[in-house]
Amino acid sequence: MNAVWLGVGSNCHALDNLASCLDALLLQFRDLALSSVYESAAAGQQGQPYLNMVVGLQTDMPLLQLNKLLKSLEQKHGRREQGQGDVPLDIDILLYANKAGNFDGITLPRPEILTAPYVLCPLAQVAGKQKHTVSKTSYSDLWEAFDKSAVSISAVDFTWHERRISHAATVV
Repeated sequence: MNAVWLGVGSNCHALDNLASCLDALLLQFRDLALSSVYESAAAGQQGQPYLNMVVGLQTDMPLLQLNKLLKSLEQKHGRREQGQGDVPLDIDILLYANKAGNFDGITLPRPEILTAPYVLCPLAQVAGKQKHTVSKTSYSDLWEAFDKSAVSISAVDFTWHERRISHAATVV
């Protein structure tokens, strides 16, 4: 089994889309490790603020098959081509086992881990003792050293189990 960490975000019906995404992931992978949900401004674009979190799971699914499954899940939630308005659901593979490099267009570890507070903060929360495959620094140490002077993220109240009942029918 491979340890996988996903970055999950949305800025369109975000709480509902995150809940539905978690339902679908739970059906597929059973046990999930969940960070808190954080709100941040839309990076590099105008639009609604994003809600982001990190989800950990174990799988024996090959990397490219997992990526195909996640892109399908994004599309089922209404995801269209990038740059076209709001984003109902964005799922990025941040880490897949100890892989480092480019795998058919998937760069691991995901570069945003080191540059985006909405990725590093929740990753440090759930995988803080693990070390970045390239820098060999723990995620909690990376977050501690991160320049937070221009960071604007905040934890939001997200109670997934209360939302699960109303969204179970939307999960495929």
